[in-house]
Amino acid sequence: MLRKWIAAIIAAVIFLVMLIFIGEASSQMICGERDNFLAHLSKNHDEAPTAMGVTPSGWVIEVLTSENGSWTIIITHPNGTSCMLAAGEAWEDGERVGMGPVH
Repeated sequence: MLRKWIAAIIAAVIFLVMLIFIGEASSQMICGERDNFLAHLSKNHDEAPTAMGVTPSGWVIEVLTSENGSWTIIITHPNGTSCMLAAGEAWEDGERVGMGPVH
């Protein structure tokens, strides 16, 4: 039960931050077709999708990373339009930490 609450709280916080970021930065966002993003990031930064999730409203969030540590986060609207949320360097994959059995 606690695990579900923590996951729900984390998802809600991420979603709220995403909405705030989109609202404040929409005039500065780079948006386009998802396939174009993937092709560009693969060719120019050697990045590929390594994680993804779907929000309750149907948005798909993807993290693309490279072996040299560069990373990009894109979000795809249900209508198919993708936008870059953030990009950076020094990405490190973490070990998934379990919380034990849920009762």
